[in-house]
Amino acid sequence: MQYSDKLSGYSRNKTRVVTIGNLPMGGDFPIRIQSMTNTNTLDTTATVEQSILLADAGCEYVRITAPGMPEAENFLIIKKELHKRGYNIPLIADVHFNPAVAEFLARHVEKVRINPGNYADKKTFKKIEYSDAEYEEEIERISKRFSPLVKICKEHGTALRIGVNHGSLSDRIMSRFGDTPEGMVESAMDFIRICRDLDFHNIVLSMKSSNPLSMIHACRLLVSTMNEHGMNYPLHLGVTEAGEGSDGRIRSAMGIGALLEEGIGDTIRVSLTENPINEISVAKIIAARYANRKEKLSNINFDNDINPFQYSKRETISIGNIGESNVPIVIGEKENNNEDCPFDYFSSNEKILTSEKINFIEVCNEDVTTEFIDKIKKDNQTVLIANASNENTVAEIRQLFFKLMDYQCFTPVIIKRSYENISLPEFIVNAVIDSGTLLLDGFGDGLWLNFNGAQDNKIISDVSFSILQASRTRISQTEYISCPTCGRTSFDIQPLLAIIKEKTKHLKGLKIAVMGCVVNGPGEMADADYGLVGNTNGNINLYQGKNIIQKNISPEAAPDALLQLIKESGNWK
Repeated sequence: MQYSDKLSGYSRNKTRVVTIGNLPMGGDFPIRIQSMTNTNTLDTTATVEQSILLADAGCEYVRITAPGMPEAENFLIIKKELHKRGYNIPLIADVHFNPAVAEFLARHVEKVRINPGNYADKKTFKKIEYSDAEYEEEIERISKRFSPLVKICKEHGTALRIGVNHGSLSDRIMSRFGDTPEGMVESAMDFIRICRDLDFHNIVLSMKSSNPLSMIHACRLLVSTMNEHGMNYPLHLGVTEAGEGSDGRIRSAMGIGALLEEGIGDTIRVSLTENPINEISVAKIIAARYANRKEKLSNINFDNDINPFQYSKRETISIGNIGESNVPIVIGEKENNNEDCPFDYFSSNEKILTSEKINFIEVCNEDVTTEFIDKIKKDNQTVLIANASNENTVAEIRQLFFKLMDYQCFTPVIIKRSYENISLPEFIVNAVIDSGTLLLDGFGDGLWLNFNGAQDNKIISDVSFSILQASRTRISQTEYISCPTCGRTSFDIQPLLAIIKEKTKHLKGLKIAVMGCVVNGPGEMADADYGLVGNTNGNINLYQGKNIIQKNISPEAAPDALLQLIKESGNWK
């Protein structure tokens, strides 16, 4: 992948085809949709029924957790029952700490997923310094532990996903790279090198984070690193612990969509803290956006002034409360003279009414000529409203920004998009991808969305502010991180999350996590200020950052314990 030719179009990244049962991915195959059951793997009937519901809804791969050998053995019964009922959907075994489980299942299922930070590396969240010799010794130890699984996968034609998660990197990686996209990529590359040494290539890779920006940077860096080494393994895309409701959908669509716009990604999973069936409808909307865009997707090639692996906001001047260090504004339609709407500016009949001192000019890419730029550079009252004239919204508006940057024009720009004759879920997904992708690259000083299917402006304002929140360019809400649940979950997350949201929704800027189990919970809530994590006995551990404050709290007592901790820490309002 090249990031230098900023204006060229870019088609889907051509990856190696990986065989997963009867449904290959990568290459020219469609973007595959997958999900994960949240039933107890020892409950055969519930897991089979949910797998069937997922398959009927359009899920193409079903992932099932296998935390121990009893679940691994029951996995075979689940698979046999699915086949008996006419469902040959490829099954993926989700394995974390136990190599014996992975090696057993690799002989029987279509794909095994491991997390390097959990599977063979050491993760104790201790700050440990490794000498060069110690670092190499750890890699040798990992190779000895991981190689048997690779050999079994190669012998049985089983695919392997190497799934790295932000927040669950090993001590070895943390000692050299920290909890960074660079560390995530290096963790994956260590395991890829072992696979290549054994001539095994039936590999799928993933870089996941609850922060869409970290996930995007890690995936871009992984693809770039693979290209440097002559590799082209397919990528699984997903924003982990995205949450529920519109927030979960927006965060997922932002991370997944930004990469698909660049041609990166071969299979997707929308992680929601809901019934996994709900994930499929969102994933189908995302995948459908790219089903017929086989030629040019988007210009992912960045100008030399834009680092695709690190966030940097485009430099602008300040005009009123727009641009420079101001948070992005939100423009909305004036409705029944309601001045209580949260919009920063109102519009009516496509004209902005709120300001008399600011000159708003709507443009598309072809309008921004050198003559036009020369003119607006001398005007300290003009704000541009960037719209797109074709379906390649992200590519076109990116080019507009690149032109302004090339000519050292610091005029603020509002991103505008209008949507008609689509459903509300389609509006949310498309608005998120069209605008969120640009915001994540540091482009845009505001957002203006129109949707003719909205019953009132609250829908549009909620989506607009949530997009800014998910891109972390304007924090106006409490942020919640919650896992989609699986067979490892030790308590009922959704009711507890609802209670937590109701009690803390006014704590603007705080990040609160509700996680189902200890496997990845403490790590994948990453940068949360506070967290509730299920333990093995059905109770909950209370965290501040990555530190356990209190253990074995009952789910009923957990909300009050969390609120008390927030108050004691001085963050209650």
